[in-house]
Amino acid sequence: MESKPPFENELILDILKEYRTIWALSHAQALMGWDSETYMPREGVQERAVARAELSVLQRSLLLRPSLVEKVEKAQAMEGLNEYEAGVVRVLARNIDRLRKIPEKLLYERVKVSQEAVHVWVDAKKTGNFQGFKPYLERIVELTREIAERLGYEEHPYDALLDMYEEGLKTRDVDSLFQGLIPGLKRILDKVLADDYYPRQHPLEDLAYEPSAMEAVNRKVLDLLGYPWSRGRLDVSPHPFTITLGIRDVRITTRYEGRDPKRTVYAVIHEYGHALYELQQDERLLFTPIAGGVSLGVHESQSRFWENVVGRSPWFTSTLRRIMGEHIPAIAGVDDEEFYRYVNTVRPSLIRVDADEVTYNFHIYLRFTLEKQLVAGEVRVEDLPELWDNMMEELLGVRPRSPSEGVLQDIHWSHGSIGYFPTYTIGTVTAARIGEVLEAEVAPLSELITGGRIGEVREFLREKIHRWGSTLPPKELLARSLSWKLSPEPLLGYLERKYLSRYER
Repeated sequence: MESKPPFENELILDILKEYRTIWALSHAQALMGWDSETYMPREGVQERAVARAELSVLQRSLLLRPSLVEKVEKAQAMEGLNEYEAGVVRVLARNIDRLRKIPEKLLYERVKVSQEAVHVWVDAKKTGNFQGFKPYLERIVELTREIAERLGYEEHPYDALLDMYEEGLKTRDVDSLFQGLIPGLKRILDKVLADDYYPRQHPLEDLAYEPSAMEAVNRKVLDLLGYPWSRGRLDVSPHPFTITLGIRDVRITTRYEGRDPKRTVYAVIHEYGHALYELQQDERLLFTPIAGGVSLGVHESQSRFWENVVGRSPWFTSTLRRIMGEHIPAIAGVDDEEFYRYVNTVRPSLIRVDADEVTYNFHIYLRFTLEKQLVAGEVRVEDLPELWDNMMEELLGVRPRSPSEGVLQDIHWSHGSIGYFPTYTIGTVTAARIGEVLEAEVAPLSELITGGRIGEVREFLREKIHRWGSTLPPKELLARSLSWKLSPEPLLGYLERKYLSRYER
């Protein structure tokens, strides 16, 4: 870690001093968000929605305070800033520009409606009642369209939303990525299903477990990966997530469904990847606008790397089998190869979060396609269930039996997170590229895992990606760290090497 202070310019130091209150409000909002999805009493939603909306408006007013805006604009014209100082200016200027274009009333309503919608979605998903959720989603889509128009775009209104989650990303970039990815995935899927080595179903998927047993497994897995408990938590929520309160406080959740134990443990490994990104940032970035992951695509690359490239590899699954076997007797008698096949089942399925590596990105393509059409006004919210079901059948040959298995399965739209889903595919292809660079520059993954050298993997990621926070734009970070720009080839190559061969350890 460098010892020289990253911020030396007096104007930047003054900006950071004024920014501290804005950071504190973000910290409070994160804590309220975590509580909303974990321990908050159900009837607390009305007050929480208003509180978060009011705080969002207050945060906006502080960020648009003339004194801060003037300083940021002055800093934009300065030469000689180091890359950390330039990062502060870039991030704040983007946020100021966005909030100037979004009126206070619009921001307030969007936050309030989405806070209420989350709890309506939870009930709607349980019962399959899309009609109960539809009015909230309709209003969220209306507000999202208005936000896109106010933010502005050159080619497609969806561009404005993508840029909120992945700086500089365009709809045409995502279209181009999927044009190369989807045909390649179909070829691989057809070959895997024809070979039948990776099973479509596995008996262990019906295995029941006690939540307490899997909680013990999850904690041991996090210990193995090096999760720092003094700076994190593991809790339970309807949809697994990671939330960052700061570099020293990052919390993750999972869910316990009582059957198919791999679901909860891989949710934990996935969220660990997100958490590690936040935890391994340069601590000199504390309380600054560049503390935090630079984009959701880069963030997702971390979770998908740990979940799949590391977590579903034969070298890791043999250790995971032993840990599970200590707490679930039925797994203790399964050999390493059979457990590996259980973890790596391949089949067209309905639920994104449970999808295998080969079929996962079909789910993202479906959501991306529908979101584009929603934002452009080409489809109506009321048409989504049928459109979803038809497209799922067309892509993967399976059809939801209820909205709970289809249009209601994800929490993201209730959050108002339209434009978010493509970052999952960006993260997945980037994760494959990370694996290539790791093996070229450090050691084969097999040696790192079997040799107990997980710490070297963490250090590689810290140096290449984590420590920078949001200092560099995502495209520049990936070009500098991975000598790479977005393309489907790393992922297709990884999947071909893994799934068109048999178990080797």
